[in-house]
Amino acid sequence: MARDTGLEGLLKEELGDMPGLSEKTMFGGWALMLNGNLLCGAREDGMLVRLGKGNDGWALNLPGVVQMLSGERAMQGWVRADARAYGDDALRRRLLDAAVAYVTSLPAK
Repeated sequence: MARDTGLEGLLKEELGDMPGLSEKTMFGGWALMLNGNLLCGAREDGMLVRLGKGNDGWALNLPGVVQMLSGERAMQGWVRADARAYGDDALRRRLLDAAVAYVTSLPAK
């Protein structure tokens, strides 16, 4: 799976100055970590967002947002947003804000 440098740029623009943020290659793309915990990612098939188990129902009802899969296994608490979703500034911000809220509730690694 190839990286999406345009989406990476959007995520860096939105989150780049946040304390505790780091970057890592993973999930066949590029990921952002917050205090050592996975936050979100970018790859050619969309933006990956960590919302936490049981916190993703609202997002799955949005157009362009589906459950993230690892092979054939559904990744509970993770969603994948396609260009319709991450291309909408307000919706992208809403997804990222929800991810930050969840990940900041986790202990730092």
